Amino acid sequence: MEFRIERRSGVPTYLQIVTQVKQALRLGTLQPGDRLPTAKAVVAQTAVNPNTVLKAYRELERDGLVEPRPGAGTFVLQSLARPGAHEQLRGDLEEWMERATAAGLDREDVDALVADVRDRHFRRERTNG
Repeated sequence: MEFRIERRSGVPTYLQIVTQVKQALRLGTLQPGDRLPTAKAVVAQTAVNPNTVLKAYRELERDGLVEPRPGAGTFVLQSLARPGAHEQLRGDLEEWMERATAAGLDREDVDALVADVRDRHFRRERTNG
């Protein structure tokens, strides 16, 4: 797994790591039994403080998603993927992205549109739930 740290995002670095691990768990790119990169490897890749990586891994451990094994590393305990749903929806989303880019939308336009629709949907869901 490769982490991407956005230093100007305003999001604490450890939370970016937590979020990226959770996203990989949701997408199924990380599976139970997989080993997360060592703190040393993450530091070499991203130039973040080792304590930041360890803080992120502790947060994931508190959430019950990973388990440190002394001398062996940190391993994934559970997946957040929803099998079956992702494949069809990914295809639909790929088609939608093709239409969006053909219509001239750039990354920021797509992000804004998706965030708006997502937020409205989940706000309605909470109101109706």
